[in-house]
Amino acid sequence: MNPTVDPSATPVVGDLSILTLFLQSDIVVKIVIGLLLLASIWVWAIVFEKYASLRRANRQADAFEDKFWSGGSLDELYEQEGAKPTHPIAAVFGAAMTEWRRSSRIAGADMARGGVRDRVDRAMAVTVGREMDRMERWMIFLASVGSTATFVGLFGTVWGIMHSFSAIAAMHNTSLSVVAPGIAEALFATAIGLIAAIPAVLAYNILSTALTRFAGRLEGFGSEFGAILSRQSEERA
Repeated sequence: MNPTVDPSATPVVGDLSILTLFLQSDIVVKIVIGLLLLASIWVWAIVFEKYASLRRANRQADAFEDKFWSGGSLDELYEQEGAKPTHPIAAVFGAAMTEWRRSSRIAGADMARGGVRDRVDRAMAVTVGREMDRMERWMIFLASVGSTATFVGLFGTVWGIMHSFSAIAAMHNTSLSVVAPGIAEALFATAIGLIAAIPAVLAYNILSTALTRFAGRLEGFGSEFGAILSRQSEERA
């Protein structure tokens, strides 16, 4: 006679869906997971905002440089875009023109020897720094999430495993149906930490490269424009 197996004696592993793992986890693990999910959402919001702002800034810079190198009047371009700039490269142009005009009135015929180029260069450097500070806003948050989210998730995992072991010891039962849910809940925190950290690291590296390239573009334009103003100062002297 074949032995029969009592179905009630077979261990059944509980529901391991994501929602169930979250709801059944310890309060500390829930807090960790909640913070990591909020950080992940904020990371993606920053990524989309930075991507859109960089595309817009490069598009505006292309249009401005087309006007700048078209041979038109710098004074007219200043009145159109430099006086009240709406994008970074126009702000650099406006700062240089403002300082050059002010220096022209002060230095008069002695412009070539009056340190005009130095003052214009300083004005542009300050403006480039200010514009890049504005564009790099929240980059520190991306770096922080990328470097700490995994460890925060690991903390939730360690806490969850400790809580699970305490429950196992209290029930005096080490069957799979008892061990698996608690371990899965704990490991879920590490998974969420990786979900938050990996995109943050990738986004930070990509956006940092793009921002550095754009900063170089502003500095290159500033150097070329500074040389143009310097030549005009020498011609007036």
